Amino acid sequence: MNVQHFDTPVLIVGAGPVGLALATDLARRGVPVRVAETRHRGEPPNVKCNHVSARSMEIFRRLGVAAAVRAAGLPDDYPNDVAYRTTVTGLELSRIRIPSRRHRYTATGGPDTGWPTPEPPHRINQIYLEPVLFAHAAATPGVEILNRVRIDTFEQDDGGVTAHGERLDDGGRIVVRCRYLIGCDGGRSGIRRQIGATLHGTPVVGHVQSTYFRAPALLGLLQHEPAWATFALNPRRSGNVYAIDGRETWLLHNYLRAGEQGFDAVDRDWAIRQILGVGPDFEYEVISKEDWTGRRLIADRFRRGRVFICGDASHLWIPMAGYGMNAGLADAMNLSWLLAARLQGWGAEGILDAYEAERQPITEQVSHFAMNHALALQAEREAVPAGIEAPGPEGAALRASAGQALYDLNVQQYCCGGLNFGYFYDRSPLISYDDEPPPAYGMADFTESTVPGCRTPHVWLEGRHSLYDAMGPGYTLLAFDPAIDTGPLEAAARARGLPLQVLVLPRPQGPAWRHALVLSRPDQHVAWRGDVLPADPLALVDRLRGAAASP
Repeated sequence: MNVQHFDTPVLIVGAGPVGLALATDLARRGVPVRVAETRHRGEPPNVKCNHVSARSMEIFRRLGVAAAVRAAGLPDDYPNDVAYRTTVTGLELSRIRIPSRRHRYTATGGPDTGWPTPEPPHRINQIYLEPVLFAHAAATPGVEILNRVRIDTFEQDDGGVTAHGERLDDGGRIVVRCRYLIGCDGGRSGIRRQIGATLHGTPVVGHVQSTYFRAPALLGLLQHEPAWATFALNPRRSGNVYAIDGRETWLLHNYLRAGEQGFDAVDRDWAIRQILGVGPDFEYEVISKEDWTGRRLIADRFRRGRVFICGDASHLWIPMAGYGMNAGLADAMNLSWLLAARLQGWGAEGILDAYEAERQPITEQVSHFAMNHALALQAEREAVPAGIEAPGPEGAALRASAGQALYDLNVQQYCCGGLNFGYFYDRSPLISYDDEPPPAYGMADFTESTVPGCRTPHVWLEGRHSLYDAMGPGYTLLAFDPAIDTGPLEAAARARGLPLQVLVLPRPQGPAWRHALVLSRPDQHVAWRGDVLPADPLALVDRLRGAAASP
């Protein structure tokens, strides 16, 4: 039998955005990676996930691919707004203003501007995002992508993992020996099943007919300015339509109502025409269709021994503003530096325990945000007043009321500062907590903070340079009092091999920066803070690297 053998520190199963980002970051940290992917090289993904969050754009900035990601997707001047209408071609109820790509860095005055970040969000479908990430990963030294390879089984021992699979084009077998294996293989993850993880939560939140179609004439039929996302609400049918290329391709979601059992319960063509507001003579071409059930499910474990799961393999929820993929990217960046620390020797075995301890509670929180918002939207869709399309003052009043309610509800989803900048790790074995609790956050609301576990707040340095660009790939000690001798902490870090950079800076403005010293982790979460160094710097360093005591 034709068997091909590989040996690699890390094997990643799945070359979607999460697996590609994980591979790129590991390689940039000096850890060679192989990625197994069943699709052909260049084969596009399904049309899904239309939003890259600010936190994810910060990740892409660190990986050196943010500019290429932002250059892809909709045309430069295409409005990234979210519009609410009676039909896509009908009367507009309200609109959430979101800057186009051309004005993304300079726009002011709207709900999606003024973000405390060097990289605001970007609206782009995964069919355009993934090829950019793939090309960047494939060009990164230390990354090898094995296309048309399926990993079937694995076994692990004290020294590593042996994975077995098949080359799908010729039927040959493949054996990969690795130190660690990560399943980024999606919602139907085989890796999740093999580590004995099970999904728990809400198995059904809603059912959706999704259709990807080509309709060059649709733009010309709009009564109002185009939008990136257009929600249609009328008594006959409600759904939403995303602009994919800004010219002729669109993705339409038809939300099935309570009592509509099965995806065939509603005629697809009829529903599409009711949502678009077009007659029987309107021509469109179905490119693909994918009907799906919205869920809120979290795996009961994210790890077994040397095998981990990331992204949709570990959590599934109804897709709201791309939360699923963006949470998966955060998973990947959390796991990446932990694995690199362990493989490079400065991280103790306990450092890997932090992945599940930190990410599982966050994904549980976000899943509830997404589900609750989906249910609130469902209630709005199913309570559309009968006269919303009527002419005259009565119809106008109904449209104004519905438009304001939709704006108030959905501006939280699409301008979700809390989900980007508010979440914190409060159960981590790697963080030295103090007595101050982290500030609460919601979908949209947050308070920047240096409480340990929170995201290290972003500030612009002199010359309009980003603090994040100045920080190192390892730990960074932000020192705002040059009189403090940081030498003992630096010596302790050297003694354990922990990578530490010290940045002496003027103290930023704002209540978040009350302490003279703030220690930021490789993933830009606060690990410790104080006005003086800890009495035992070595004990702090050992906590940071997952060891309670000296080795």
